[in-house]
Amino acid sequence: SIALPQVSGGVSVTDYLDIPTTLLPGQIVGQPAGTYVPVKFGTKWTAGGSLSLSQIVFDGQVFIALKARNGTINLQKQIAELTKDGVKANIYKIYYQLVAGKKQIELLDANITRLQKLQHDVTVIYKNGFAERVDIDKLNVQIANLQTEKLKADNMIHNGYDGLKFLMGMPIKDSLVLTDTLSDNQIREGVLEAAQVNYADRKEYQVMETTNKLNALNVRRYNLSKIPSIALVGNYSKQAQRNTFDFFGKGDWFTTSYLGLQVHIPIFNGFSLKAKTQGARLQLKKTQNQQEALKISIDREIEQAKNDFIAAIATMDFQKKNMALAETVYNQTKKKYEVGTGSATEINTAQLDLKTAQTNYITALYDAIIAKVDFLKATGKL
Repeated sequence: SIALPQVSGGVSVTDYLDIPTTLLPGQIVGQPAGTYVPVKFGTKWTAGGSLSLSQIVFDGQVFIALKARNGTINLQKQIAELTKDGVKANIYKIYYQLVAGKKQIELLDANITRLQKLQHDVTVIYKNGFAERVDIDKLNVQIANLQTEKLKADNMIHNGYDGLKFLMGMPIKDSLVLTDTLSDNQIREGVLEAAQVNYADRKEYQVMETTNKLNALNVRRYNLSKIPSIALVGNYSKQAQRNTFDFFGKGDWFTTSYLGLQVHIPIFNGFSLKAKTQGARLQLKKTQNQQEALKISIDREIEQAKNDFIAAIATMDFQKKNMALAETVYNQTKKKYEVGTGSATEINTAQLDLKTAQTNYITALYDAIIAKVDFLKATGKL
């Protein structure tokens, strides 16, 4: 804005309660030399209006400010993108927590159906005299526990939907439907592409680069302030004098106008400019050091996130195999029980092991998703 023309106007009305007095030398009116005669000049009322214009022709600081304008706007956009990345990461984590919750509900439903089928079979065996009533009661307790766990999971998902809507800025009353599924292959997708590290992909690094450019321009700004600046100035004004307040009637308005060129030459400013220049250089050096430190921090984050992701994938694969093995053991134990070669204790233990394996798999699945989000965020590929 300071590079554009600056225009200002003013209006004034003055009522002289006492007209100013001027002393004239006495000899002008025939008085002895060395004496003065008081005389009042002017009128009781004075009014004026003026219009002033100034335009910078050359100023080193303004020149640098114009160069920094786009960089300053870009810096704020980058800061906004950095904030957006943080929100995006949180949305990813909550979203896939809900997806994992849906998979947990599916496993709970499958367990409830499995136990209800087993309960039916045990009831038939009990009626034929080959089982005890306590076996049916134990199954009823397990079914009730699973149904209670499902209610808790449903409530957690419901609250998770509200949290997700809040993060995305959606009204809580609006409906939200998750369409994604969660599989091992989905978690592995895009990881190899993200392994190619480029510091410039990180929003924090982009912010630091822009900040360094602006700080370098700030040093140039103070250096250029040592040279003269030139401005074009102009003024147009009218003034009227009356003995009564009658400026809109008959009477003259006297015009004054001028056009000029002003040159400001800095000579000595008490070393303040030198101190400001040194401060700007130190600030530039500080942000340059911070940029180098950021590179080290990014390398550490990427290495840690990569290790966490590799460990999470290995844990997920192990828990998936363990869950399949637990389901096989349960099915075999159930067959043994149905033919009378197994006990109720064995089948209850197999069911508990299967439930534990499923819970561990869901936990490992969600941990792998979180590790992937953290890895993509660390590499700037989220």
